[in-house]
Order: sequence, then structure tokens, then C-alpha cells
Amino acid sequence: MPILNWLNKEQALTTARDCPYRLVELVPELSYGESDTDNMLIQGDNLDALKALIPTHSGKVKCIFIDPPYNTKSAFEHYDDNLEHSKWLSMIYPRLELLHQLLSEDGSIWITLDDSESHYLKVMCDEIFGRKNFVANSVWQKKYTIANDAKWLSDSHDHLLIYAKNKEEWRPYPLERTEAMNNRYKNPDNHPKGVWKSTPLYAKRKGSEKEAAFSYTFKNGYIWTPPAGTSPRFPESTLKKMDENDEIWFGVKSDAAPSRKTFLSELKSSGTPSSTIWLHSDAGHNHEAREEVKVFDKEDAFTTPKPERLIKRVLDLATKPNDLILDSFLGSGTTAAVAMKMNRKFIGIELGDHAVTHCQPRLKKVVDGEQGGISEDVNWTGGSGFKFYRLGEVIFNENGSLREGISFDALASHIWYGDTRQSLQQSTKSPLLGVHNGIDPCRQIRTIKLGKFNYAA
Repeated sequence: MPILNWLNKEQALTTARDCPYRLVELVPELSYGESDTDNMLIQGDNLDALKALIPTHSGKVKCIFIDPPYNTKSAFEHYDDNLEHSKWLSMIYPRLELLHQLLSEDGSIWITLDDSESHYLKVMCDEIFGRKNFVANSVWQKKYTIANDAKWLSDSHDHLLIYAKNKEEWRPYPLERTEAMNNRYKNPDNHPKGVWKSTPLYAKRKGSEKEAAFSYTFKNGYIWTPPAGTSPRFPESTLKKMDENDEIWFGVKSDAAPSRKTFLSELKSSGTPSSTIWLHSDAGHNHEAREEVKVFDKEDAFTTPKPERLIKRVLDLATKPNDLILDSFLGSGTTAAVAMKMNRKFIGIELGDHAVTHCQPRLKKVVDGEQGGISEDVNWTGGSGFKFYRLGEVIFNENGSLREGISFDALASHIWYGDTRQSLQQSTKSPLLGVHNGIDPCRQIRTIKLGKFNYAA
């Protein structure tokens, strides 16, 4: 498989491994809402924060959405979005490695970018997630107007790269049917099964020449054969049954080529698959997103946010209620806000003061029942909560020993992950943390030396 190479890639390949484990420390005065919530808002560099989450959340995240800096010299002031190309690649590579570890086996990652880096990122993601796990490149219409001052072409879209942790295990959920979709079904012949729409009796050819030579005579005498290059969608027995039940349509004058009556009442699900083209009318647009964030901070509004409807589309396709969502480039807090409104758990990571000045106030208002964005669509009236965290001390010192003051829970999580490469599923005060593949991998916790003191069974 072709791989991407760039200046200093060798260093980027070891960055995630060499990044030290840190503690995440609760900040009660910035936390808000329900005290027993699992929702996390973490302030700090996302490389350090993602590494800190590995022992406790490895393999637990159902959906990752990230909107990393686009490296276009035009992004918001809160990020260095004017990185030289190879530096940008070296920045994103180790973070994707850690995100891959955090993703569950039935999980997926969704990454928004524009043309400047998306094609390079596709090759990088093929290397980290596996080319076989690439799902799609959806195109989101971020603008609905033409820029008349465009020097070349008017830029109207962003890319949304989608990968599964294991494509064979992952399937997107269907989107809810819209009224516009259902309005396409009519009942011109007053069929007792109700409204229907006409669909072909043939499909792309994938069978033998014998199938291509198929023909069937309907009860009205019409002899039907599939068009050139196609095969019949249904066997003769099914066609006969549909014909007998008046489920074949020959047009208003009964002289057109036959088609199937597909009844709305018989659809296998109440939803529909997503297209790879996401129009602004369905998934929001940039102007809508900017108006949403102005509600929270008119003086210092985030300049390149994503609309809540875009995140809702992702979460509709990738998650169910109570699933865990992660956004390590949280920005204005949109992913966390939408996750709460849709009854999902979230982890949001944001750098510097922006986590306090933008994300935390926005999420407080969501807990209090804020009514912007998708609130009305999902009947959001408030509730839930989040815990605010900052990155603390490095857990292991320069000699590789644990620092003093490490809590039993942190110690347990790191030792369990170090031996099993899986996150600890439950909190316990017992020195026997569990059994993995018939072995007690954490027996050393009974006598491990922690600086100047010991934990002992």
C-alpha cells in the first residue's frame, strides 16, 4: 500500500509513544450540572490529553468527530493554522494514532477538512486505520452563495473523511425519513396497500449471461426483458407473485415498460441511507454556525465553527443514545453541545484559555436548556452536566518510576493497560483488579514501590 512521506516523519512516528502519561485533574469550580455525569471537558494540549485517556478509555469511544486546523492561513486566532505543510502532517499523525487506540471495534471517526490537506490526510488515514476501513468521503456544502470575488473557483464545500475501526463490524444507522421523502409516494390506482412509488425491475449486471437473457411474460401479455447491461432484480417466482397482487405498474395508459410498486408501508426500516453529498439545507452551513456561536460570545465569537446540524447528522449516522463521543479539537464546543442535546456522552478537549472562555460557558447554557441550534428539533429542555478537567503532573518521572501522590485508581488503570493493552472496565479498591486471559496481570500492584511509599495487599 502506498504511504505518505514527509520531512521528519520518523520523529512523528514515535511522538505518540514517547508522549508521557499525565493525570487528568478535576476542577470542581468549572464543572456544572449533574455530579454523577461521565461527560468530560478537558483543558490542555490534545496530544497529552489523548495519551492521558488511553489507560481509562482505550477501545471505548463509539464515535470520534474532529475538525482540525485546515492549514490554510485563514483560520481562527486560537490555533496556529499557518503551519508549514510537513509540520502540520507531523502534528496530526500522532494524534490520529492515539484516536485509533481510543476507538471501539464498532466505532467510526469523522474528519472535516478542506482541499488544502484532505487528500494528504486520506493517505495518512489509510496507513493508520487501514485502507480497507475507509468508508466514504462525504462532501458538505458549507456555503450557499457564490463568492463573486473568487480568484479561481468559488469554494463551496468541505470534505468529511469517514473511517471505521473495523469496517466489517461497523454499519451506519439510517437517517430518519423526511416529509419530503414520503411525499414522493403516491397512490394513483388506489392500491389497498397505500402509497407507493415506481422502482426498476432490473439492476446492474452482476450475474451470468443466462440471467441477462432472462424474459418474463406478465398476465397482460407484456413480454419483459432487462435492458442491455442489466440483470433482473427479482426471480420469476417473485415477479409472478407481484403480478398477481397488482404490484406491477405499466404506466397511466398501461402500455409502458413495467416497474415495481414499492410501498411506503413495506419499507424494511423507517429510515434511509445517507448520501455522500450533504447539502446545506440538510446539514447546515457556515453562516448558520457563526450565528449559533454569537449567542454565547458576541465580542469574541469563534470565526470558523461547525453548525449543530452537521454534527447531528454525524451522530445520527454513527451513534445511539448513551454512546461515547470524542472531539479532540473541540473549538467552540459544538460537538459537546450537540452530544448532550442528543443524550450522548462526550469527551471534549480544547487548548488554552479557550476551554474556559468559550466551551465551558456554552456547555453551561446547554445544561440550563439553551434553545439554539438543534434544540427544538430534538426537544431539548436542559439537564445533564459535565466535569471540567486540566492536565496534571506526568505520572512517571525521568527514571521511569511512579511519582508520589498517584491515586490508587490512576495506578490501577495504568498497570492494567500496560499489561493487557485494554482499559480497566471498573473502579476497584482491591489489589486484584481482574483476570485477563486466565492470568492476574496486575499482581505487581500488591508490592509496587511508589517513590517513598508502598501499596500492599
